[in-house]
Amino acid sequence: MSWSFLSQALAQDSPKVVPSDSVRVTKNFKDTISVKPDTSYWQRSFSGGVNFNQASFSNWSGGGVNSLAIGGVIAARALYEKGKTSWDNTADLQLGYLTQLGNTRKAADQIILISVIGHQIAPKWDLFVSGTFNTFFAPGYRYDKLPADQTRLRVSNFFAPAQLTLSMGIAYKPNDWFSLRMSPIAPRFTFLADQSVRVREQADGTFVPDATQKAFGVDPGKSSRMEWLAFQLQAALNRNLTENISINARYQLFTQYAQLDNINHRLDLIMTAKASRYLSTTFGLILLYNKDFSSSLQIQQTLAIGLSYNISSFKKKKDPIKATDPLPGRF
Repeated sequence: MSWSFLSQALAQDSPKVVPSDSVRVTKNFKDTISVKPDTSYWQRSFSGGVNFNQASFSNWSGGGVNSLAIGGVIAARALYEKGKTSWDNTADLQLGYLTQLGNTRKAADQIILISVIGHQIAPKWDLFVSGTFNTFFAPGYRYDKLPADQTRLRVSNFFAPAQLTLSMGIAYKPNDWFSLRMSPIAPRFTFLADQSVRVREQADGTFVPDATQKAFGVDPGKSSRMEWLAFQLQAALNRNLTENISINARYQLFTQYAQLDNINHRLDLIMTAKASRYLSTTFGLILLYNKDFSSSLQIQQTLAIGLSYNISSFKKKKDPIKATDPLPGRF
């Protein structure tokens, strides 16, 4: 995939009149520039943000703790469309850290890559094959419910776990910003490259390392797990609600046919509201229910204000319901 025409767009900051024979490129929601016509059938978008928070105290009678927090979010999409064939590739990356009293802890961490090849068989309906991959960038630790002689316990790492789901089925795409994919064939592979993330809960409620325990569904002594006969459903909603507010939401359901009482659910939501050209507020929410990971609902929520940059070369298509709908924003 070539991104050469995007580099030309990034070098220009002021809005210009877009010639009729050029491609319309949207930057930071409002700005538009023009580039040479793209004959490769690719459309691309990129959204990135850096958030920073700092507090410092010296002889402060009200008390307080010096802290420093920094985080980054990247969302990118590359879509190929030619005739009835499409290839949609998306990436959602997050990583953040918080430092207090000399201790640094991870605040957010996520890698999600999705690739979907589709072929239209009827208006609004596609046959597709896809791959979904997710893991973490860095080690993750538990800091509570530990023995007195321990300050932290590793519970995750890069490729511990990592999951790859391959699926095929039929997709319903009523418009450019919503899709529903149903996969009666969806094998999943779970990888565990770091055996030290296996832990056990003791009778007193504390957690300790234990190599004999199952972790993320992977049996002791093994580094992978395969779930062959499975069903997956995915729904995605990606669009700009207004010129300055975008939403990116994904829902995933996964279950093995032999374990219909163990249905996995995952919801990812990111909303971005721009205050100015390069300043935005980002709200993130992840809901995960997977008995192989935890018996309880897992929740990750973030809210940050920081610098952001957005650029998109997605073409505006007429929607018979509302022709004035804005361009797709994040993937």
